[in-house]
Amino acid sequence: MKIAVLTDSSAYLTKEQQEKYQIDVLPIPIIWGKKVYHDLVDIGYEEFYQKLNTAKELPTTSQPSIGDLKQKIDEYVAAGYTDVIVITLSSGISSYFSTVQSVAAEEDRIKVHPFDSKITCAGEADYAMLAGLLIEAGADIDLIMHDLKDLQKTMDVRFMVDDLSHLKRTGRLSNAASFVGTLFKIKPILSMDVQNEGHISAIAKERQYKRAYKHVQNDFDNLTKNMPYKIQDTIFDSLDPEKKQEWLEDYQAKFPKYKFDTSIIGPVVGVHVGQGTMSMIWCRDLDTYFDENGQPIKGIESQAVVDPE
Repeated sequence: MKIAVLTDSSAYLTKEQQEKYQIDVLPIPIIWGKKVYHDLVDIGYEEFYQKLNTAKELPTTSQPSIGDLKQKIDEYVAAGYTDVIVITLSSGISSYFSTVQSVAAEEDRIKVHPFDSKITCAGEADYAMLAGLLIEAGADIDLIMHDLKDLQKTMDVRFMVDDLSHLKRTGRLSNAASFVGTLFKIKPILSMDVQNEGHISAIAKERQYKRAYKHVQNDFDNLTKNMPYKIQDTIFDSLDPEKKQEWLEDYQAKFPKYKFDTSIIGPVVGVHVGQGTMSMIWCRDLDTYFDENGQPIKGIESQAVVDPE
């Protein structure tokens, strides 16, 4: 058994992470007027937000091309792989997962295992890295897919946008009609139903940034403090490095037992949330899927995170 891991660029894995965990990445196209950019290939992180702030015409996004996906599968077949796990951004905000399912149903040279992350950015990256770690440790495909589904039970997200207009414009906010943040200067708090459909929805609103920040931190504390496993958290931003550092230092001080990392909201996701978005995704610590000798633990059934109604 020889297993590959393929994800898309909305995971925002660094080059070092891609190499360390042996993860391949397909870029997602951004359509901007008559020009097509590929996420972090021919448009960079800072360049994208600078252009977004000055452009009269705003961009939209597509999905990785079916041709690029089939080409990668051809490469895996030629290299002797028996299986490929394709981890996609949430089916609640993209049709890419259904495309992968269609390709998987037609493919008989290699087993294609589509996995719907029900999230994006750092959460999608967490799945890909766990799969890479499990492959390195010799886990079979059944255990890997089991653990990816288990990790999903433990994952949650909170984020705050400066302006809801991008999410409204691109149709990615499921309850947009009930939130008019741009008119009343509220700070909406958003999440994704990772254990269900993977939709983005605004779950609360505060009138000041500090109150919204405290709301997010209270949610994080309440939803993690009684979990019987270790927690890891990634704090990430759409080009607001100072605020990201403030969040990181504050969370590290208040939750010293948890593991914290940082990432970014790159161009493709930035199309939908705009600049100034701050986010955090947490889940079960990936290291806890292995014993003290680095061997995969079988039969893990994690307690699921349950967001308040």
